[in-house]
Amino acid sequence: MGGILIRQYLESGNIDRLGRVVMLGPPNQGSEVVDVYRKFPGFKWIGGPAGLQLGTGEASIPRSLGPVTVDVGIIAGTRSINPILSAILPDSDDGKVSVESTREEGMNDHLELPVNHVFMMRNGEVIEQVIHFLENGEFLHEPD
Repeated sequence: MGGILIRQYLESGNIDRLGRVVMLGPPNQGSEVVDVYRKFPGFKWIGGPAGLQLGTGEASIPRSLGPVTVDVGIIAGTRSINPILSAILPDSDDGKVSVESTREEGMNDHLELPVNHVFMMRNGEVIEQVIHFLENGEFLHEPD
């Protein structure tokens, strides 16, 4: 949710000397999981008001935001430890967010790694890629 928060803040504010930003598995186009689970009793209590705004419908905060205007790199996970949520998500996903939903207009770079949403930030390769992007403005991509 941090990536969405910074996008929302930058819609009307400024962060002096912000530099580059790396988003890890952000639902930049909203989350299909929220669309399904918002109908279940208790989801509002678990997800709170912010969780309800992460869907793909009219109340979607991510979809209401404009394109990113700072140097942004996005890392999307392609491995899930949650087969139930992955069954809801289209195509490749990290167990919470589809790879396609992480993309955002104006991003500088996008990278898919075999990590899941929950533990992405603790993965050594993710950490190396974040450092490389912050220093160089691009991820280390493997040659085709």
